[in-house]
Amino acid sequence: MIKDFQDKYKYKIKTINQLKEIKKKISKKEKVILCHGVFDVVHPGHIRHLIYAKTKADILIVSVTADKFIKKGVYRPHVPEDLRALNLAAFEMVDYVVVDKNEDPLENISFLKPDFFAKGFEYTSKGLPKATIKESKAVESYGGKMIFTPGDVVYSSSNFLSNFLPHIQMEKLLILMNRNKVTFDILKKITKKLNNIKVHIIGDTIIDTYTRTSLIGGQIKTPTISVLYQNEDKYIGGAGIVAQHLKSAGANVTFTTVLGDDDLKKLTVNHLKKSKIEINAIVDKTRPTTSKNVIVANGYRVLKVDRLDNQPISKSILDKIILKIKSKKSDIIIFSDFRHGIFNSESVKVLINSLHKNVFKCADSQVATRWGNISDFKNFDLITPNEKESRFALADQDSTISELTIKLKKEANYKNLILKLGEKGLFSVTSNSNEDHAFTIPSFVENLIDPVGSGDALLAYSSLALYKTKSLFIASIIGAIAAACECEKDGNIPVSVEEIVNKIESLEKDAKFL
Repeated sequence: MIKDFQDKYKYKIKTINQLKEIKKKISKKEKVILCHGVFDVVHPGHIRHLIYAKTKADILIVSVTADKFIKKGVYRPHVPEDLRALNLAAFEMVDYVVVDKNEDPLENISFLKPDFFAKGFEYTSKGLPKATIKESKAVESYGGKMIFTPGDVVYSSSNFLSNFLPHIQMEKLLILMNRNKVTFDILKKITKKLNNIKVHIIGDTIIDTYTRTSLIGGQIKTPTISVLYQNEDKYIGGAGIVAQHLKSAGANVTFTTVLGDDDLKKLTVNHLKKSKIEINAIVDKTRPTTSKNVIVANGYRVLKVDRLDNQPISKSILDKIILKIKSKKSDIIIFSDFRHGIFNSESVKVLINSLHKNVFKCADSQVATRWGNISDFKNFDLITPNEKESRFALADQDSTISELTIKLKKEANYKNLILKLGEKGLFSVTSNSNEDHAFTIPSFVENLIDPVGSGDALLAYSSLALYKTKSLFIASIIGAIAAACECEKDGNIPVSVEEIVNKIESLEKDAKFL
């Protein structure tokens, strides 16, 4: 069990202040050596390094770089700091481990004043790097000594991770749950208590049609694919499916949207009314109801036909939306932006100014093929963009994920962020001082069928859970599980509370094998 692993070795993991007190009690005859690094994957080179360091002193302290300071790759570290610390603590030669909350080890070197500071021999092969020179000066300033361990065999964590990513999703989750004192029972209880929250969602409706066909063949003279029609399914997508997810969770849902004066408007209104969603359908006769028809042949998506008009809504329609917002007292307001007319840089400002003062504000801007900007939604309680949308908003394709969220914080001043990373899971950042500032949640998808709509499920369930618990950690897990449930469905179908509870129970069973 991962909990047994944590309990057995966590006594070695100390804060820097605890180590200071421990060092005061160490005999002057005993020598202390400090090693520092990322240790994302502990490989044979690390072990040889630590063994050699231990031969030079009585007490071996290992400091690991905190997650937020690691810049070795966009998605690094692969192993979170708590688990990296535990992995090192499990080695017999290691006496203590500390997570260094600074960008470099200089402050801890000066604070602890170890007799020796050990570096790998590879740091001397091409002359000392600037960072190593600074470390050497810090050690020598109080009479300490730098030691370079043998480098007859050099390994690289980055090379290991580029070839193979260890499957440690469950270990990551359980470490986080233990640290945040969250159990599977707590997750199930909260999921079952998301009902009766009053939510007003404003956003673009999209009718998603799946036209299913079988491939007949292609023309010889022209590049034309020939398919045989089988059947079709229509789903209320876009902000409409977010409303349905919210209703499935038990919320009292009001949905304000703009529709064309056509048959798809009737389909939308009738369907949502049957779901007992209060719908404010504002009709714009100048545009069609947005629809997207995916042609599926033998299980493959071969073509998508869109019918839409992305021009900004008129002032009169914007005024009607504002009136609906002001006339409805809600616990949560959700802006579900697909950039099909309702939201633009100017209308977003006006809509935000129309909100009631203390309403809980959430937003998502899904703009994979259109212009949009998640940073337009400033000072929100929760925003849930994906990585591509965030990079687009910041015109930044190079920063690490951690750096990206810091830049987005400056632009949008969010209170909570859930950054969607596809199969890599989520990276969440909160301003809540009672929780970890940033953490990763793995993907819980077991049988991927159709990823369309997973972000909508996440937006709905994480918004409700965050409002209910004020915990982004809990909201991120429940949102990630809802997204996984959606990915395991064919078509954009609401995720039920029962499905989420079943998934939690499945994870709980898997956890018992660790």
